[in-house]
Amino acid sequence: VQLQASGGGLVQAGGSLRLSCAASGRTFRSSAVGWFRQGPGKEREFVATIDWSGSSTVHADSVKGRFFISRNNGKNTVYLQMNSLKPEDTAAYYCAARTGVTSIVAPDYYDWGQGTQVTVSS
Repeated sequence: VQLQASGGGLVQAGGSLRLSCAASGRTFRSSAVGWFRQGPGKEREFVATIDWSGSSTVHADSVKGRFFISRNNGKNTVYLQMNSLKPEDTAAYYCAARTGVTSIVAPDYYDWGQGTQVTVSS
């Protein structure tokens, strides 16, 4: 699966952004997709994941209630709606895919897109 993340940008605290992860490849519709982020000087961390059907999602505690992952298999795209953004959400955001069930562990994913930068100003 080839992945292309987009939608990042500069936003003020409290604002919203929607990231998109466009995929190509025959196995996308049977793949779980995750979003991860890596801030400056920080380890890559889990943000959210969704199963192949869209019926099962997991969100990190740090974003629960503010970020929402969804997918449209007809458009081969996974979305991350980010609301009430905080300066600590500033990071490069990556989408990744794996066959099978969802996972919150980055090494479980073997297809990665390039990052899209999100910067939240205070």
